[in-house]
Amino acid sequence: MTDPSPEEPAMGTVHHLDDHRAARDTAPPVSLDKPAAPKAPNGAEPVGEAVDRADNPLADWLTAPDAPVLPAWARSGASIKANVTALGRLTWWHTRYHGLRTPKYLMKAVLLACRGFYRAGVGIWPTLSAQDHSATVRALKAQTRARPEDVELAARHQAAHAARTQTRRWRFGIAATAVAAAATGVALADPVLQVGMSAAVIAPLAYLGRGKETQFLDQGAPPLKVDMSAQQLNDALRAAGLLKSGKGDEDGPKVSCVMGPVRDGRGWAVVFDLPRGGGKTASDVLAKREVIAQELGVDEIQVIMSRVRAAKGGNAGRVSMWVADDDPYLASPTPSPLAKMERFSIWDAVPFGQDARGNRISVPVIWQSMFFGGLPRRGKTFTQRLMTAAGLLDPWVRHYVADFKGGQDWMGMRHVAHRLVLGAEEDAIEAFKAMLKELLAEMERRFALFRGLPTSICPEGKLTPQITEKYQLPFIFLTVDELQEAFLAMDDKEREEVVDDLGRIARRGPAAGFISNYASQRPDAKSVPTKLREIITIRCCTQVTDKTSSDMVLGSGKAAMGADASLLSEEHKGVTVLVTGPASYATVKNDLLTTTEFNALCLKGRALREAVGQISGDAAGDVTAAANQAGLTIAPVLSDCLDVMRHSDRLHSVDLLDRLVNADEDRYGDWDLERLARELEDAGVKRTTKQVNIKGKNLAGYRRSDLEAAVPEELLLAARNTGPVEPSPSTNPAS
Repeated sequence: MTDPSPEEPAMGTVHHLDDHRAARDTAPPVSLDKPAAPKAPNGAEPVGEAVDRADNPLADWLTAPDAPVLPAWARSGASIKANVTALGRLTWWHTRYHGLRTPKYLMKAVLLACRGFYRAGVGIWPTLSAQDHSATVRALKAQTRARPEDVELAARHQAAHAARTQTRRWRFGIAATAVAAAATGVALADPVLQVGMSAAVIAPLAYLGRGKETQFLDQGAPPLKVDMSAQQLNDALRAAGLLKSGKGDEDGPKVSCVMGPVRDGRGWAVVFDLPRGGGKTASDVLAKREVIAQELGVDEIQVIMSRVRAAKGGNAGRVSMWVADDDPYLASPTPSPLAKMERFSIWDAVPFGQDARGNRISVPVIWQSMFFGGLPRRGKTFTQRLMTAAGLLDPWVRHYVADFKGGQDWMGMRHVAHRLVLGAEEDAIEAFKAMLKELLAEMERRFALFRGLPTSICPEGKLTPQITEKYQLPFIFLTVDELQEAFLAMDDKEREEVVDDLGRIARRGPAAGFISNYASQRPDAKSVPTKLREIITIRCCTQVTDKTSSDMVLGSGKAAMGADASLLSEEHKGVTVLVTGPASYATVKNDLLTTTEFNALCLKGRALREAVGQISGDAAGDVTAAANQAGLTIAPVLSDCLDVMRHSDRLHSVDLLDRLVNADEDRYGDWDLERLARELEDAGVKRTTKQVNIKGKNLAGYRRSDLEAAVPEELLLAARNTGPVEPSPSTNPAS
């Protein structure tokens, strides 16, 4: 082998083990002592900061404290402005409050002045009547009666009596002159001066007439329903077994209050540290929420507690507690800001509601999957729709919706949804399974595309706003309501297959731009299997019957941490317990988005998608939308029949009417088969045959082709082509 030339880099280095062993044997031993500060040559100062040197005895004293100089309210211009504004509002409110009560205060001042005048008269009477002379007069009088022959004693008594009489005359005269002069001055003075003089007289008299419990001004704010002090807090924690008891309650260990207790809105706020040596942690405090509430004399729904994590300056024994004066969740719901928005980006957090202290709660939904659970008629569907409504206002969101109840809640999505499944009948279940297969195929297609993109375009292997528009890959928003109805309608094999498909979408779909939004009334192992629930990242629960049911929705052990939906009562409609992470939860009063507002958002969402060419799937075949665009009208019963038969080519009249009633009970609740046949005939439906054979049953029914034949042909073409439509000169009787 030849040596490498100087121009060529060496391919390796030859090491001699004997040299390494010798170097190892002569190396200095390893020392665990901290090295001294390096000394500079020629007697110069040591290198490094003074407070960083280990040999500096003043290092601790010279270390600047890591604490803000200004209080929290003065650290920013916005905070100062907000506090000054709040002070102005408070001053203006008290000015109006007490201004309206001025006549009452004047009357109260006059009454107190009368009492003060009486007290002043009683107090000054001994002076006016010369009581200081009376004792001498009475003593001499008693001695005179005892010794009437003593002339000198009689003379002394007469002289003392005369002196008292003269003193009384002078004092009463001076008082009468002063009162007369004051009355004359007030009577002759200018009216404005009269008011000032009267106030100068009445004010001290009213002050003299006050009592220990006299309250001159009315209380502007209602009295506190809940009071809290550090002693009450310690007593409550001690009763809950979180603090050890000493010989007396004052001798036992106490918490260290980092802040408060102080008034905070409509409640009391306190941040405290548990004492060391007791073996108790913040998690132990959260688990004793009910006992602490009882000791404080409030309902546990009024006690809001959470751990203070290290990121916010906390530790394992620091707890933040807020105790409300009353139930903070019984106020009227706040209208959802989504109802008035013209557009929304799904990349932003969705406005969701308010917590007990009035703080806004927003939920990020991208890269997430969601599950909503709870008892019926507690606002579960309304809450779930908030998430889907945000996606309606983003034209780069494609909706897949399955409503296994089949009612009105999601009917408006027919204008927007790429796929819409309504009801839990056999044909709807089949359509749902086909929808899941379509979603899985789309997910794999997207991952294949991401793998072929350069890292400059797809740096994390996920969907980005640039990829969305460049490659026409909108977010996929999968909404499934009343999931338990679908599972209960399937056999075990079908259920297992669907659970696997939903799990794959929730587990792998977020990276491909899939957002899962599931809801169920019965979150048990059969209705919603555990292996599906446990991979959901965001959980939300309305009222449930017990802690076990709450943990089924929110996650195992969440009730012990304080996230317990069983604390909610029947009055808490639209109130949910929201869990967004392993240790992040809040009880939220959700924003209200009515069905009418949601349907309006569906129409607005369709217009946004038409502008960017994102109307596809079932929404592209929406006959009602095509009729509205063409300026035509089709009979509502015909449109509703087409909606409920979207998964069937034929249906018996009895089943058709049942589905109509389920979709809109207010409209079709009192219909019978005769009226249904009459209304469809008036709408232009001509049946090719009145009998329909379905699975061997030959009964009266309708074919979907007969219903579509009653729709003007230009509407069907428009629905398929999603283009503008001009009404024809001769319209169908249904138009």
